[in-house]
This record gives sequence, structure tokens and C-alpha cells, in this order.
Amino acid sequence: MTGGAGFLGSHLSEKLLALGHEVLCLDNFYTGTKKNISHLLDNPDFELIRHDVTFPLYVEVDGIFNLACPASPIHYQRNPVQTTKTSIHGAINILGLAKRTGARVLQASTSEVYGDPAVSPQPESYWGNVNPIGIRACYDEGKRAAETLFFDYFRQYQLDIRVARIFNTYGPRMAPDDGRVVSNFIVQALQNKDLTVYGDGSQVRSFCYVDDLVDGLISLFFTESIYEPINLGNPTPINMKELAQEIIALTGSKSQITYLPLPSDDPITREPDITKARKLLDWEPKKSREDGLKTTVSYFQETMK
Repeated sequence: MTGGAGFLGSHLSEKLLALGHEVLCLDNFYTGTKKNISHLLDNPDFELIRHDVTFPLYVEVDGIFNLACPASPIHYQRNPVQTTKTSIHGAINILGLAKRTGARVLQASTSEVYGDPAVSPQPESYWGNVNPIGIRACYDEGKRAAETLFFDYFRQYQLDIRVARIFNTYGPRMAPDDGRVVSNFIVQALQNKDLTVYGDGSQVRSFCYVDDLVDGLISLFFTESIYEPINLGNPTPINMKELAQEIIALTGSKSQITYLPLPSDDPITREPDITKARKLLDWEPKKSREDGLKTTVSYFQETMK
């Protein structure tokens, strides 16, 4: 698993170990941390290697989850050239490894391949509306190019691929400084600081609790012959002003809401159509946003003591 020490990778590693698999975790610790997987290091079925996927890797595996890439704007815009390299060179190296070993390989793609969509909710058939020269393009276009590589390897080499388009995900082990809206709001609320809403707060997102997302990834990986992208996310939308109000109420915070200009190319809506996931994987999120946010708030309360 590349990116195995990240927020999502650490939860996925835990679940795979619980299912009886051996996990080889790769991470260069650009955004992942050893703290996320420290409780797994004594497990004889878990192995950690410091490695950057922009360089080739020579190991023997029978399954690959390619999660390596900074996923929050503050992190992927800090070094946009490296972000693009991670998506494209990383995909080439991981696909080469899968081709040599005959391993099934899953690409953690993103809802950002849809850009600022003119269609909502977004089905997998939608080609997107991405600015190829904008400040988010290093991530958006990098992930789109990675998908291209995956499907070309499937067509040219009959590689056993899976592609998951992951929508906004939250839960314990999010980094407090990652710039994502849920972690931003919770940290600000717990510190009784103003919650920073960009634009007028009407932009819409859909938030999936990490355990549900992990179940979706595992279901996609182990379901036979799904050679098409699959949306994974929670289809229940909420706008940013409402989310801020929910988190203030959940934390009992004295915070107010402050409005700042909307960042360049920030999508107005992000809402998955999960019809295919329901039909092909028998999967849909189970945890309510209220319950998920309560668990996440409790995590931040403990880590911020």
C-alpha cells in the first residue's frame, strides 16, 4: 500500500490486517506520519518501508492499493511539480510493479477529476470541467492522467485494475493543519476561534466517514472484473455554512463564522452519484454525519490536549 501512513492508508491498513492480510506499507512521510501507524508496527503481518513512489519499487506482492499523493489543497499546492510527479510517475512505477508481479492494483483517484462540475450529482460518465492551468491542476490533472495510465495498461497489458473516485472523507487521524474543511472547522471551534468559510458558504460538499470509505475500497478491490471508475462517497450534501453551524453546535463552541474570498477554481458543488457502487458492490455509507462528526470531534479533543 502506497501512502499507507496517511489518514486513509492507516485506516485501510488496519482493516486489511483485521481481515487476515499481510500489509507492506510504503510512505515517504510528506503528509503521512509514523504516529498514524505506530500501533501496527508490532504486528508481524505489517511492514513499513520509507519510499517515494516517484522511484521504482522492487517487491513481491499480490495486491496493490496506490494511495500515494497529498490530497488537501494546502499540501498539494505547496509543491505542485512534485504532486504531479507523484500522480504520474507514481502510477507508472506502480503499474510496472503490478505488470511484473501480476498483482491486482487499485488507484485511489478523486472526485477532483470532475473539476467544477456542470452536472450534479456527478456520475462516473461525466467527463468533468477542469482548469488545466489552474492552481489545483497539479492534483486534478495528475489524477486524471493517472486514470488514463491505468486504463491504457488495462487495454494494452490486460492488467487487473480498479479505479476508485473518492469524494470528501473525514474521521480520526486527519491532520489538524491539512486545510480540509472538516478538520479546519473542528480545530477552530475547539479553540473558540472564528470558523473560516470561503465565499458565501453556499458551496456544497458530501462527507463520507472514513470507515465507510475503507469498506468501499475493500469491496471494490475484491469484487471481480470491475474495469470502470467507481464513485465512493456519501451522497448526502450539505453547504459549508450549515456544516460550520453543525460543528459549532456539536462542540459547544463560542466561535462565530467569518467569510473570506473563495479560492481560485474551488468547485461550487461536489456530490457523488453512487448508483454504480450500490449496484456493483452492494455498498453505501452507513454512518450518519452527526455520529461521524461526534467521533471526529472526540479524536481532536484528545489530540489537542
